[in-house]
Amino acid sequence: MEDNIRTLPRGRQVPIARRARAILIGLVFVFIAAPALGEKSGGVLKISFFDNPASMSLLEEATGAALRPMMGVFNNLVMFDQHVAQNSPDSIIPDLATGWTWSEDGKELIFPLRQGVKWHDGKPFTAADVKCTWDLLMGTGNEKLRVNPRKTWYLNVDRVTANGDWEVTFHLKRPQPALLSLLASGWSPVYPCHVPAREMRTHPVGTGPFKFVEFEPNEVVRTARNPD
Repeated sequence: MEDNIRTLPRGRQVPIARRARAILIGLVFVFIAAPALGEKSGGVLKISFFDNPASMSLLEEATGAALRPMMGVFNNLVMFDQHVAQNSPDSIIPDLATGWTWSEDGKELIFPLRQGVKWHDGKPFTAADVKCTWDLLMGTGNEKLRVNPRKTWYLNVDRVTANGDWEVTFHLKRPQPALLSLLASGWSPVYPCHVPAREMRTHPVGTGPFKFVEFEPNEVVRTARNPD
């Protein structure tokens, strides 16, 4: 299955009233067609929207233009349960992690990790990838992000350590129960250590249910089902 998201070139602006009518018509179509669509599997899903993402790098972007097409390409350590209508700390579930525990003093958050997960290029996912991701976000690694919209989210994180291949620990400067909610956000995907940050802007590699195929600025973002 492919997922094509088409963008409107910046020069072709649509009046607000026309945008509103188009959205309303689209919503009506979705609700009417939902039962029929639910009976069909496979095929190609095409979605149109009016924003053009600057890049495909979720760690460097801050708008839904990148988030919408790329969320299916990546996984988080944890995520909000998509079957619960309202996000809350109680609706957080494991994703690349298999669970989590807090230390008694509330200053260490430990994640055991799923084993056997592969990046879309076939390389294995390990704890080193988690550490690399948060080294990028905190600005402590050898590589740097071009822009880092969420660096302030992790000012209370002293460091992240890999405990072997299948466990990571977030060491905090002081207790911060809300950190788990930040990690569950769609803006907190895990990146691969072996792919340079600059390459993630144009050809991202993830572990999610969809693989990135291509990005044509002002035209289309194309992904395809991950057979693994």
